Amino acid sequence: MPDLQFSIEGAEAVPFAAAPLLAFKLRISNQTSDEVIHTIALRAQIQIEATRRKYDATEQSRLADLFGEPDRWSQTLRSMLWTHASVVVPGFTGNVLADLLVPCTFDFNIAATKYFHGLTGGDLALCFQFSGTVFYIGKDDALQVAPISWDKEAKFRLPVKAWKDLMEVHYPNSAWLSLRRDTFQKLYQYKVREGIPSWEEALERILNAAPEAVRS
Repeated sequence: MPDLQFSIEGAEAVPFAAAPLLAFKLRISNQTSDEVIHTIALRAQIQIEATRRKYDATEQSRLADLFGEPDRWSQTLRSMLWTHASVVVPGFTGNVLADLLVPCTFDFNIAATKYFHGLTGGDLALCFQFSGTVFYIGKDDALQVAPISWDKEAKFRLPVKAWKDLMEVHYPNSAWLSLRRDTFQKLYQYKVREGIPSWEEALERILNAAPEAVRS
């Protein structure tokens, strides 16, 4: 029966993708090195281990929306779910390197996006928790099936720059803002009524008319 070990060897942006996509280089090794693996249907739950790095004053300020004031972080700073990913790994013997593709979003309604955006540099700790099914050639060349143990995981430190560069490629000098439909309609009516040519100028006018506490 296979005894699979997992490690992440790197991460890179997928070039020419229609949407932001990171490819994590996943090394899968079978401790029974001469056993033939037919296929692996692999799932990964990716957690952000937010407690496994330090934060400077700027980052603390930018992450207040997620964790509150820094004096409360001993209670509020916790690991969070980033996303799920899956891959079908073709047959191999010994070990294999596979791409685990992870879609990324710039939607600021998503906690992970707020977290990535709030970091100014360094790296962030990720934990990949694996599950799934492995198909392998057993005794008498019969195809066997076994589950992947829930305790299989891999740690990786993703450079913050990798995520920021990916967003800059797909959304240069821009950001996503999702609004309720009624709020958008009010903003749209204001833009049309005032003859404002762009959304940026509409928001800038509103911000400039707001009290200093709102604009700071």
